[in-house]
Amino acid sequence: MTTTRQIPAIDELTATIAQHIAHRDLGALAAVVAPVSAAELTPVLERLPQRPRAVTFRLLPKELAAEVFDLLDPSLQRELLEGLHDTEVARLFAELDPDDRAWLLEEAPAVFATRLLRGLPEDERASTAMLLGYPLGSAGRRMSPEYVSVREDATVGDALARVHERLDDAETVYTIAVLDTERHVVGVVSLRDLLRERPDVGVSEVMRQPHTGLATDDAETVARHCAELALLAMPIVDSEERLVGVLTIDDAVRILEHEESEDAARQGGTEPLRRPYLSTPVSALVKARVVWLLVLAVGATLTVQVLEVFEATIEQVTVLALFVPLLIGTGGNTGNQAATTVTRALALGDVRPRDILRVLARELRTGALLGLLLGLLGFTLAWLVYSLQIGLVIGLTLLAVCTVAAAVGGCMPLLARAVRVDPAVFSNPFISTFVDASGLVIYFVIARAVLGL
Repeated sequence: MTTTRQIPAIDELTATIAQHIAHRDLGALAAVVAPVSAAELTPVLERLPQRPRAVTFRLLPKELAAEVFDLLDPSLQRELLEGLHDTEVARLFAELDPDDRAWLLEEAPAVFATRLLRGLPEDERASTAMLLGYPLGSAGRRMSPEYVSVREDATVGDALARVHERLDDAETVYTIAVLDTERHVVGVVSLRDLLRERPDVGVSEVMRQPHTGLATDDAETVARHCAELALLAMPIVDSEERLVGVLTIDDAVRILEHEESEDAARQGGTEPLRRPYLSTPVSALVKARVVWLLVLAVGATLTVQVLEVFEATIEQVTVLALFVPLLIGTGGNTGNQAATTVTRALALGDVRPRDILRVLARELRTGALLGLLLGLLGFTLAWLVYSLQIGLVIGLTLLAVCTVAAAVGGCMPLLARAVRVDPAVFSNPFISTFVDASGLVIYFVIARAVLGL
């Protein structure tokens, strides 16, 4: 019910903003956006073209502007900063958390990023530079260095006092890391647990076993581990197990959304947009798709060459040509289903490259059963409409094509992960092209054998 009420509100506000900008009535526009919350205004700004978005943002009250800016996609943040005065840029950039600054700087040109860092206070610049020192895509880039920690020999009262000191600048106060004298993480304690204990109780009596992530590990892996454990925050440690930051659940969800959007785009044969769709220029949409279309067009020439090789077979039994779309479509769909399932299982950690033989065996059986069911249906229909021999060709081909397609589709993502390539890249588009060509070869080989051509 909430969603059905929210969508018309966004559309109505977007239309109102566009109308005021068209009539150059900036006073009325300022009055319209001032009472709107940051959560409601952010999706509206994401739907606006670049210039109306910048005009609207400039009219926001300072506090609201900072809240909205923090919620925007990093690419849109960069566009807004490029159009603001240096004083406004410095203020907005300084008000971001260090991990959000690191995310934004990844989207910015080097010269602009240097200017942004130079405008920060020394302590904020140091914390942001520390995050940027970790490898791109690592958990260290996404963690927050602003956390609450206590010594293991502290009392609950000491810990609560520490929480109170860091209320204004810590990323989260709900999960507190417990450290030994060398800053190794020996436990974690929640604010809830602290509040239910007496002040003189030792923190070591309340703390729980910690689940930590390594700063140099892949951010998606650490974020998924954090989400699976349902942690509000996960301590991030260096190679010597010393605390360097925390990854909060909201940042973990953001990382997973980003990675899954990327995988979904590449499985569909396009590059990820990395920004909201309606704010993406048409030229960027074309750029994201054209390279993959060219690659797939070249790959599709394999299908043309196979048809050319078996041209004489088609001329002898022209009815064979009628079933080509059905067979290659079925094979492509079967392979895509297997690839999507295994790619998702890889992302969740359900399977690993070393499981390739087990996956191959499962997909061979799955493909054979699917092929048997579809083959029986194809055999019956082709027999009734054409002849017994044509029915046998179609039935046997569906059985073989589904088996091969499922096996290839299931193994491709595992092979991609083994050679450190994004499994999504090896998925649907390439599998469809490969299965189309191999499926036609299987089809005409079976046709020649059954029909005696």
